[in-house]
Amino acid sequence: MKAIVVTDPAAGTAGMTLTERPDPDTARLASLDGANYGDVVVEVHASGFTGNELEWPSTWVDRLGTDRTPSIPGHEVAGVVTSLSFGTAGLSVGQRVFGITDWTRDGTLAQYVVVEARNLAPLPGDVDFTVGAGVAMTGLTAWQGLFEHGHLSTGQSVLVHGAAGAVGSMAAQLAREAGAYVIGTGRAAHRHSALDFGAHEFVDLDNDTLEDIGGVDFVFDVFGGDIGARSARLVRGGGTFVTVTGPPDVRPADGLAVDFVVVSDRTQLGEIARRMQDGRLRTHIGQVASLDDAVAAFNPTQKINGKTIIRVR
Repeated sequence: MKAIVVTDPAAGTAGMTLTERPDPDTARLASLDGANYGDVVVEVHASGFTGNELEWPSTWVDRLGTDRTPSIPGHEVAGVVTSLSFGTAGLSVGQRVFGITDWTRDGTLAQYVVVEARNLAPLPGDVDFTVGAGVAMTGLTAWQGLFEHGHLSTGQSVLVHGAAGAVGSMAAQLAREAGAYVIGTGRAAHRHSALDFGAHEFVDLDNDTLEDIGGVDFVFDVFGGDIGARSARLVRGGGTFVTVTGPPDVRPADGLAVDFVVVSDRTQLGEIARRMQDGRLRTHIGQVASLDDAVAAFNPTQKINGKTIIRVR
């Protein structure tokens, strides 16, 4: 099968290579001897890629710390189930699915991928594969940050950083639907998109003073650093600061700080899919490229607004 592989952590996305890799051994998968219980083979139709995943240790070593290069990156997938192993529940051959894959196994920038069935959810027939791949990780990250870790409630004010970005746009839409007042941030050029994705107002981080917004009940942070630290100080007593950038250096004076890593959840993916179907949720896809053009797509000569999705089929 065709696949994108990486072998050198220092090379970044410029070190990506399109090559031939062995197809998944479906006969072994289906045998009692060789089965990884609960795995399925997915024929990949669309794949996403997170910009910093080549910095993750799990891209280069397995859970035992053993080198696993050449590895296939990409952990967001939409496709069709072609094979099942023993112990698989809730899915069937020929079913359209989407979700995220294990960080320490070969990923989705390939024609086939082996995934634990529990990491996948049915993808409705009227939701395009590119949309499914585009919303899997971004939607789950926003959902879990807002509701599972942050316990967002109606009437709260929420500062969403990067509200025109892949994750921030998801968070802005979900927070607004939940009855929160959403303040989005980003660069001046992102104002229209952030408001279109659900922000009630917008802060231009290059030209406006963040502190002028006053206190907020909730911060959803995707930036970290100085912006994250300044934002933590804006959280009112009893409020929540949620970040995806790692343990925060500054925490709210009288509130909760949470950093988390997204995990797959079939029920949450189902909620996201229903919102995609009825138009309550839109994903921000900046470009769609073929697998043959994936290396160039991940090394653009100009900035792409929105997520890059690879259409494999």
